[in-house]
Amino acid sequence: MDLVTLTDVRAAAENVKGRVVHTPLLAAPWAGDLWLKPESLQPIGAFKLRGAYHAVAALPADVRKNGVVAHSSGNHAQALAYAARDFGIPCVIVMPDAALPAKIAATRALGAEVVLVGVVERLTEARAIAADRGMTLIPPFDHPDVIAGQGTIGLEIVEDLPEVASVLVPVGGGGLASGVAVAVKSLRPDVVVVGVEPELAGDAAEGFAAGELRQWSLDLTYRTIADGLRTNLSELTFAHVRTYVDKMLTVSEKQIEDAMSRIAVGSRLVAEPSGAVSVAGYLAHRDALPPGPAVAVISGGNVDPAALARVLG
Repeated sequence: MDLVTLTDVRAAAENVKGRVVHTPLLAAPWAGDLWLKPESLQPIGAFKLRGAYHAVAALPADVRKNGVVAHSSGNHAQALAYAARDFGIPCVIVMPDAALPAKIAATRALGAEVVLVGVVERLTEARAIAADRGMTLIPPFDHPDVIAGQGTIGLEIVEDLPEVASVLVPVGGGGLASGVAVAVKSLRPDVVVVGVEPELAGDAAEGFAAGELRQWSLDLTYRTIADGLRTNLSELTFAHVRTYVDKMLTVSEKQIEDAMSRIAVGSRLVAEPSGAVSVAGYLAHRDALPPGPAVAVISGGNVDPAALARVLG
C-alpha cells in the first residue's frame, strides 16, 4: 500500500496556502510544558478544512466542476461545503440523522445540499449520489489527498516549535493522525507522535496494540461524547498509524470533559469533546511522554452549546 509522503504534504501546503489559517501555537502554562494547536480557529471551526480543500483543489478542473459529495457527522461536512463554495461547485453531504442540529444547520448555511440518513447508510447513500450525479466522492479520512492536507498541521508544528518533543493528536478515522505523523516523523524522527482516543471508542488503540486492524460496532463507539471520534480506522489510515505513530493512549469521558473545562478556563478556547482528547491524554498520561515541550492538537471547537454549558457548570 502506498503511503502519503512528505512531498505530498508539502504539495498540499501549497494548495491550501491563503485558504486555511496557519493556526498559532499557544502556551498552556496551566498544564506544564504544553502548547496548544487550536484548529478550532479555522473558518469552519475544525482541522477538516485542510484535507477537504486540498482534495478539491487536486481534482482536474473538468472533474471538479461536476461537484463533490461526502458522508460526515459534521466537521468534514462543513469543510467540504466551504471548499466547494470557494470553487463555485455543487456539494452534497450525507449526514446521519443523529448528527448535532448545529452541525447540520452550519453545513446547509455554507450552501451544501444535506441528505439525512441512518448512521449505517451514510457511505452507501454517498456512493449512490456520486454515481447518479457524476460527482466525486471525497471521504472524511480514507483518501491520500485528505491525509496529505491534514499533514500540513505537522509542518506548521515543526516550523513554529523546532524543539518540540511530542505531539498528541485525536484519533477517529485516523486521517488527522496519519497526516500529522507523516509530516512530523519525516522532518523530526526523534519526536514522539501520540494518538489519543476515547476509551469508549478505543478501536485504534486496540488494533495498535494487537498489530492488526480492529473494527468496533457503532453501538459501542456511539457511547462516547466525542462524536467526531466514533469512526474506525480504515486500512489506509491504519497503515499510516502503524508506520508513523509511536503511542496510542485512551481517555475516559470524565477526562475529556475535564480537559474541555481546563482549556476554556485556562486558555480561553472552546474545544469540542473530540478536540479536547489530546489535552486529556496529556493531562492523564504526561509521565509516559518524553521530557520537553508537548503540542496537543485541538482538532475542533464545534461543540453543542448545551453540552459546553453543562461541562463548564
